[in-house]
Amino acid sequence: MIEKLVAEATECDFNRSFDAMITDSRKEDYSFTLLKATYLEKTGNHFASSDYLSFGLADKDGFLTNAGKLMADQYIVRNSRIFCTRWNGLDKGSIFDDALDDKEYEGNLISLLRNSSEFVRNNSKVRFVKESQSRVDKPDYADRAVTEALVNALIHRDYILLGSEIHIDMFDDRLEIQSPGGMYDGRAIQDRDIHTIASARRNPVIADLFHRMKFMERRGSGLTKILSETAKLPGYEDRMKPEFFSTPSDFRVVLKNVNYSAMASTAQVTAQVTAQVTAQDDRMKTLIEFCSIPRSRDEMQASIGIEHREYFRKAFLKPLLESGKLQMTFPDKPSSPNQKYVAAEA
Repeated sequence: MIEKLVAEATECDFNRSFDAMITDSRKEDYSFTLLKATYLEKTGNHFASSDYLSFGLADKDGFLTNAGKLMADQYIVRNSRIFCTRWNGLDKGSIFDDALDDKEYEGNLISLLRNSSEFVRNNSKVRFVKESQSRVDKPDYADRAVTEALVNALIHRDYILLGSEIHIDMFDDRLEIQSPGGMYDGRAIQDRDIHTIASARRNPVIADLFHRMKFMERRGSGLTKILSETAKLPGYEDRMKPEFFSTPSDFRVVLKNVNYSAMASTAQVTAQVTAQVTAQDDRMKTLIEFCSIPRSRDEMQASIGIEHREYFRKAFLKPLLESGKLQMTFPDKPSSPNQKYVAAEA
């Protein structure tokens, strides 16, 4: 169905947004419990049957728009997903070895917002300092800034990009939120003054509904809100200013952890890198000893407890081959299914 909509949008209807397009899914076949409960909680009003048509979630014949499908309790838009990872350190690594927490969420946009917000909260800290007559809380990130960044990712992302999803990557010193689809007008956000950017919405139906439910403030103010809310944090300095980047295919928000000490981080990173290098050296020695007789790649990975094949290739197999410490049993056929590896003679 999405492929059909992509073709229709390309051939005949450039002015109609993806979220407003009518689908062949009928409203009566799905439930909207979370939408109704959230709308009542946020507005104090019950979600009426006529609101599906009024808000652009369905047509008069009961067929859902893509926005309607994204608000259903069921998971019926395959690109409606968020992948969240809390990495150990300052860079990405192997999910199996370097991730402290890893979650995947899919489905209704409201549930995605709630689950991803909870993931960030669970992987953030609120420190505090004592003053003469009070205690001052010092959260890593401004809660409102995180919400604005997540809402921005959900309502402005490109849902037509097949196999795409939003990524949230948390590091010791920063939080990155990356969503499919760049700026709607195609220009790079880093080359512009965000205070003067006119509001242009890729998914106006979704944006309008989120505005009604008070998940976002007046339209077009999300990025400036991220800046202003972060600047209110205790301990904030100009170097902690959030950053925005875009390409034709994606948009990225970087929030700095205002509690991350540059001086402490140097010692921490040094210790972490030293520990990682030592551990890696030990595992390489183990591999060389293990390969005193020819071994397959699967046997080698199992011997040091690494499941991720690409990580093993880059971090261990390739360096050992390039250094000459390991040799292929079929050097002329590196991709042979019978390929094995043996330690070079001393």
